Amino acid sequence: MKHSVSLIALALVSTLVLSACTSSTENAEDNSVTSTTSATLEQGENQHHDSATESSHHEMEHPEDGGPAPSGMVEAVDPTFPIGSEVILKADHMPGMSSAKATIVGAFTTTTYSVSYEPVGGGEPVVDHRWVVHEELVDPSQAPLPDGAEVILDADHMAGMKGAQATIYSSTNETVYMVDIVTEDMRMTNHKWFVESEIAPVE
Repeated sequence: MKHSVSLIALALVSTLVLSACTSSTENAEDNSVTSTTSATLEQGENQHHDSATESSHHEMEHPEDGGPAPSGMVEAVDPTFPIGSEVILKADHMPGMSSAKATIVGAFTTTTYSVSYEPVGGGEPVVDHRWVVHEELVDPSQAPLPDGAEVILDADHMAGMKGAQATIYSSTNETVYMVDIVTEDMRMTNHKWFVESEIAPVE
């Protein structure tokens, strides 16, 4: 009789142990699924964020034809790169610009600013946008304006720029150029602007 009771007790203990192991395994599998799902959701959110950033970037691209220079600009006298010069661009204002060949279509003497602003109508703030010339500001005081000055943009290089309140980020008195750019991936006329230090001669 004692032997039978011992066997029954042993059987009960084994059943409880097996049940606990099964429960632990199921919990581990549940946790694994939860972790995988969380990782998948996080990856999806990151992909959505990247897509939104890329979309925002494309919305901020310059038009193919930048139009004429603003009225009142003074043409540079004997610029380093005269109109018609073939040059190499050294700045990457947009993807694909750096190292691209371009043709000078305008050379001017003015103060040129890098600005930060929030687009009219909403959108991500634009930081250190290069470039806006003094003649593209609404009723500015005498040039050069100091870094940190608050201005209203009259430039219309990109959507949301015209009429935006901006802050002067930096400035330069280098000769500033308007260029035509033709590459396999890009065709732009009257692109504004490149300053002289961002241009090199074709060798």
